[in-house]
Amino acid sequence: MEQWWWYLWFSIISLFGASLGNWIHRWRNPKCNGKLPPGSMGLPLIGETLSFFVTSNSIDIHPFVAQRMKRYGSLFKTSLAGRPVVVSLDPDFNYFVLQQEDKLVELYYMDSLAKLVHQDDMKNIGGDFHKYFRRVILSHFGHEPLKHKLLSQFEDVINHELQDWSKLPQVDLKHQTASMLFNTASKILMSCVPEENLGHDLSDILQGLMTFPVYFPGTAFYKCLKKKEKALKLTSGVLEERMNLYPTDKGDLLEKMVGDMGNEAGLTKQFVSHALFGLLIATIETIAPTITLAAKYLLDNPSALQHLTEEHERIVKKREDAKSGVSWDDYKSMTFTHYGIPYQKVGFY
Repeated sequence: MEQWWWYLWFSIISLFGASLGNWIHRWRNPKCNGKLPPGSMGLPLIGETLSFFVTSNSIDIHPFVAQRMKRYGSLFKTSLAGRPVVVSLDPDFNYFVLQQEDKLVELYYMDSLAKLVHQDDMKNIGGDFHKYFRRVILSHFGHEPLKHKLLSQFEDVINHELQDWSKLPQVDLKHQTASMLFNTASKILMSCVPEENLGHDLSDILQGLMTFPVYFPGTAFYKCLKKKEKALKLTSGVLEERMNLYPTDKGDLLEKMVGDMGNEAGLTKQFVSHALFGLLIATIETIAPTITLAAKYLLDNPSALQHLTEEHERIVKKREDAKSGVSWDDYKSMTFTHYGIPYQKVGFY
């Protein structure tokens, strides 16, 4: 009897070990119709997520990506948050992938991003709708609006903010810039400046995307969604008010989208309020960190700061009226100012 039980247990353990080994093998070697790039899938289930989520104080490319780029090259496979992923640092390959949207590839968003923006709205982004959204945004933020309208608006806002900052004992550049951008973007997008400035909330909201999407009090993702609810309450209220007043003579992006709601498939009240929310985030999360890093680089490099100062002094001296605002010709002549901070574009597929 004891021998029978021993054989049974041995068979169960052997079967379990074989199944586990087969599962680990399949995990490390995922199926693919083509050829996967080199890389590691990490531990079963969690993959290399823990290494990816490790915070870094570096302003350069994230150590997780830098280490694997050095080991595997500009294209490598990994697993993040339970999902198989191919990471690309090859600009030509990234361009090719973007050109093949809705052809060879399909847009995919992380679970945390889908929950942040709204799962149903993510289905609308693609194809003709994506083209419509791009066209509307460029008509309000593109080359021509910048040349004829936005440049002078930005200068007025910046001058006003700098005067206010000069009265403060100290300035948190990233947060103060985020507040300025929130008011400016709100005015351009919706022709209003909300009573409560959500710049600080929106400047940190994307940090919740780089975490596990666990909706539990105290987690970064929970805080992220709470900030989202606060911002959506604002954009939904502004949208509702505009719909009751439509048509108006404001001519802003919100006016255009409200007017198109009955003509464009998928352009619902819910989507418009989420779109405004997304545009506010995009404005703050791209510009505020860039200005902060630019200030840091200039402070760390006195010669660059001197070169920048001299360039703007030359531009002012060439004006007929030194007190006049920045013209389009002035803007185009800012050669040194337009030098961007070099960075590596990373694509996750």
